[in-house]
Amino acid sequence: MSLLQQNPSAVEDAPPGEELTKGSSHIVWASLIAAIVVTIAIAVYVIAGQKPPASTGEVTRVVAHFMHRETPSFDASGAPMPKEEFDQVLLFSHVKLNNQSKQPLFLRQIMANVTLADGIHSSYAATPTDYERLFTFYPDLAPLHGKSIAIEETIPAGHTLEGDIVSSFRMTKEEWQGRKGVDYSVSFRYQPEMKLTPASPVTEQ
Repeated sequence: MSLLQQNPSAVEDAPPGEELTKGSSHIVWASLIAAIVVTIAIAVYVIAGQKPPASTGEVTRVVAHFMHRETPSFDASGAPMPKEEFDQVLLFSHVKLNNQSKQPLFLRQIMANVTLADGIHSSYAATPTDYERLFTFYPDLAPLHGKSIAIEETIPAGHTLEGDIVSSFRMTKEEWQGRKGVDYSVSFRYQPEMKLTPASPVTEQ
């Protein structure tokens, strides 16, 4: 029998379904490769279409100053009133806000948040006027004085706003030291709120 006569018999002797299996394997591999190519193309499209956030920021320094205060025994008209004593934590923070968009950003407010066992306690940053008034009333705080950030400030495109803020919390030193966390909420007009956490441990004094 010649070699040419042996080929048909070899095909005929192949187990049923073997040729179908061989063809199916090629289809499976082709489908798998096509799926991978499509997945990569979609990922590239999504990544290329993503825009960086309009703003970034960091809190580079935080100092907690503990105070015990009492209210005056007379009101503004001179009438006697009961005194109130309470503990207070003043949180002095140095903040940097970066505008990495092509449009100006309009700062609305900065809020400090302290998480205690009973929940989150929040305090808005003092206005520049109140910030300066604080150092007038308490000259011993002078080493903590810096250039304050003005609320409702406009940050031009590509620029950075940097300065100090102070927030006040009515809580004891023990409550503060038992905190679960500290972070900051920065709100802009027409933009999502930005959350910041201190870049370094909080200093206490």
